[in-house]
Amino acid sequence: MTANHPSLPFSPDAPWLAPLAGYSDLPFRTLCRIYGAACSETEMVSTKGLVFGGYGTERLLATTAADTPLVVQLFGAEPEIYEQAMPLLLERGFRHFDLNAGCSVRKVNKSGSGSALMSRPELLRRIVAVMVRAAGPGNVGVKLRLGFTPGEENYLDLGRALQDQGVGWLTLHPRTAKQLFTGQARWSAIRELAEAVSIPVLASGDLFTAEDAARCLAETGCAGVMFARGALTDPMIFRRLRDILAGCGSAPRTADELAEAALTHIRLVRELDATPRAFRALRAFLPRYAKGFTGIRALRHALLCCEDWETLTRTAADISQLTADAAPLDLSDLAQGCGA
Repeated sequence: MTANHPSLPFSPDAPWLAPLAGYSDLPFRTLCRIYGAACSETEMVSTKGLVFGGYGTERLLATTAADTPLVVQLFGAEPEIYEQAMPLLLERGFRHFDLNAGCSVRKVNKSGSGSALMSRPELLRRIVAVMVRAAGPGNVGVKLRLGFTPGEENYLDLGRALQDQGVGWLTLHPRTAKQLFTGQARWSAIRELAEAVSIPVLASGDLFTAEDAARCLAETGCAGVMFARGALTDPMIFRRLRDILAGCGSAPRTADELAEAALTHIRLVRELDATPRAFRALRAFLPRYAKGFTGIRALRHALLCCEDWETLTRTAADISQLTADAAPLDLSDLAQGCGA
């Protein structure tokens, strides 16, 4: 891979795509860039998988010259494995990295990785020291939660300490690990962290619409936002936020726009990863674009029955015929994977 390495964008009108396990692959990152994502992160990559050749690691690292700026998100709990993994990534041309200390999925936490690192701050800092030493100050970020358990929040102390170690930016999902995705994200904590450090702080959590993101920016004064679940149902959310901040307002999701996104997504998967695995994953993904519209159940069934690219394309085009549901869009069932 020969890659360009532009500086990472940190500003309200430069929204990022979150590292979504199972979703933010190269085709989806490319789709979101088309619609205004200023930066993307890979799905979280296991440092053990990198060092010992874990299944699927190569696919997670697939990229193109247009897929920039790109941040590789890593997870793992052994500093010595990071010592081996970082040179491998640097040799491949990657320059920006993010440590996942925010994933609350049980199987990740059981390994001591993800948000479990919030309960072992000294270990987290040892890992960061390895990453910063390899990549250089400013080229490493950390994704945090408030803490591991309610009542034991340590995000402010950790944020200050990580800044002193040379971390270039922080992302905060303002819930504890034990909360998973229950209740409301406490955006006031994002403001507190942004005021406690001088490096950029990105907001994550409950940014389901562009309007949510604009409100979060206004309330917290953070450097920017990172869309997760909101992008899964509306990859145009990045453009919508930019329109709002430019004073142009933002129109609601329409069936025509979502059909356009679905068809573009199909084209990108065919161009970048036309494997049977990718076909099956995309077939299951596409109904998300119709969430909040009547007729989604029948459309989901029709999509899952598609056996070839041409049929999938014709069926996805039918999204344009759906009508919006009167009920508010509910994304609570999308609270899975990391980055949301």
